[in-house]
Amino acid sequence: MPKHHVVVLTGAGVSADSGVATFRDAGGLWEGHRPEQVATPEAWECDRALVWRFYQARRAQLRTVQPNPAHHALRAFADACREAGVAFTLITQNVDDLHERARLEAIHMHGELASLRCERCGHKVRGLDYVELSFLPCARCGHDAMRPDIVWFGEIPFFLDEIDRAMRTCTHFVAIGTSGNVWPAAGLLGAAREAGAVTWVQALEEPSNLDRRDRFVCGRAAQVVEPMLREIAALFHSAS
Repeated sequence: MPKHHVVVLTGAGVSADSGVATFRDAGGLWEGHRPEQVATPEAWECDRALVWRFYQARRAQLRTVQPNPAHHALRAFADACREAGVAFTLITQNVDDLHERARLEAIHMHGELASLRCERCGHKVRGLDYVELSFLPCARCGHDAMRPDIVWFGEIPFFLDEIDRAMRTCTHFVAIGTSGNVWPAAGLLGAAREAGAVTWVQALEEPSNLDRRDRFVCGRAAQVVEPMLREIAALFHSAS
């Protein structure tokens, strides 16, 4: 088992410089909609057409964006960790596929826009080819409408057992572009800290879950993530 295990958590800030809209603006809106209108199971039951249009527009937007320097820096950092014999786990709150386009494997705890799921049989369809406003029926069971494979408010995040296993062996924790307001993801920083992990936090401003024990790096992810990760990687190379 590796002596060190770096766990990285990414949020909306890592994709903002790619042009992906952040979760909420200052007015509490999500791309012009209140979260309860488009991001809850109740919203889906109340107005499937509105929710479907909203997510199809977001899926279509992903076809126009590309990974930014922060994504590529994470890829280089993951490679550097493996070369140094350091375990690396990437957890993301983001539902875009920009980590994968940068050739990174990520645990998507809030789901993925690039996936549609049948509520009846669980069948999934991956890809961003279908962005039509008409519902997509399930090819397996015939259910009339696939839903976005997204974790909505009130639903349980995906891969919690896998995340828990990663956190148990975490020695270094890095939070990138997260607000510290969305739980249970916001609790990972504190869990890492209490377990004795060395912690870094990057954001445009201090997140609500920041602690004096965390090293805070202020700035846009595309500008400050790469030097921050190089500094962390140097710790492992100097110790090897």
